[in-house]
Amino acid sequence: MYSEENQFRRVPKAPFERRAYAFLIDFIIVWIFSSLVTNIFLELVIFVLLWFIFRVIIVQINKGQSLGRWAMDLKIADIRRKRQPSMVSMSKREGVIALIAFTAMIGLKINFKDSLLMVLLLTPIIVDGLTIFSDDEYNQAFHDRLCDTIIIQTRRGFSLDLRLKKLFKEAKETWQKKRKK
Repeated sequence: MYSEENQFRRVPKAPFERRAYAFLIDFIIVWIFSSLVTNIFLELVIFVLLWFIFRVIIVQINKGQSLGRWAMDLKIADIRRKRQPSMVSMSKREGVIALIAFTAMIGLKINFKDSLLMVLLLTPIIVDGLTIFSDDEYNQAFHDRLCDTIIIQTRRGFSLDLRLKKLFKEAKETWQKKRKK
């Protein structure tokens, strides 16, 4: 009989692209709402509050899936408990990501007005994301290792990336047929 940990090893690893797209969906939604405020401190408070709602509370309600993870057929699991992470573990994990994501948001707002500062503010999120490639077993990023969580593929979701690929393929085929006529 296989343990749940062995099942995680047998479950296909969540591809980096899917994880990145899922993160971007959540990030952009929170960014849009928090950017409505002009005061930087208030923007931080709103960003962290919305991040907590989207990435902790909704994940607890939605069986390990945020909106972005649901769209990409991913879910989060706790390696030790072999099920959905606890609220405390999720809060710790997402607290780290929220601060890193907020600095990235500020860096993106600065844009190329001060490119050195932009790169400096984007570095933590890039380093955190690239640590996935240093873990062949579970594809854990730094924040996953910190809280012993893993992102796994699931059949429960919208399959946005697969639907878009299919749509682009159909559009390309239609375009090629029209071009041949």
